[in-house]
Amino acid sequence: MNRLDQLIITFDLGLRTVFATPHAGRPYPGTGPESELSDAERAQAAALMRVNHVGEVCAQALYAGQALTAKNGIVRAELELAAREETDHLAWCEQRIVELGGRKSLLNPLWFGGAFGMGVVAGMLGDKWNLGFLAETERQVEAHLDGHLQQLPQADAKSRAVVEQMKTDEARHAQTAVEHGGAALPQPVKRAMQLAANVMRQTASRI
Repeated sequence: MNRLDQLIITFDLGLRTVFATPHAGRPYPGTGPESELSDAERAQAAALMRVNHVGEVCAQALYAGQALTAKNGIVRAELELAAREETDHLAWCEQRIVELGGRKSLLNPLWFGGAFGMGVVAGMLGDKWNLGFLAETERQVEAHLDGHLQQLPQADAKSRAVVEQMKTDEARHAQTAVEHGGAALPQPVKRAMQLAANVMRQTASRI
């Protein structure tokens, strides 16, 4: 596949990620009856799941950018596999948002474009840094999801089940990236990633 074909596929991915309804390849974790939640609890859960949905929009873009510029076929295959599992997360978050009566972020096109650019840069730095960026991203997402488990209403078993499965998947993606040669990122880069993620979370929870 030449570079033009890859760019066309990536553009199509962006349109589908932002505007279409994603379909998961695995069963939805949030099965069972809906819990009794107050209006405030429902709004809180919907806002948290909107932030998680934005994270999955970013994951689609990030992995697409990384795969586009990855130099090693094995690395590219790992990125594409992780992206497929992130599609499950995207679908689950959207389904839960709908169940809670919430909405997706209005800035999803911006999130996708920014994350794609970051992925392209990561891939251009070489495979060990590409995988290292993937591993650090997943570690930070895992920590973020752990924080959401502390914030979600205790009665909201469906949202908690979705987040728990996402957290398990992210930890596995990070470990796989390290096993394939991902390098530890410098502390300034890690802090910059955390800062960018905090801006995204605070903005997405409102817009």
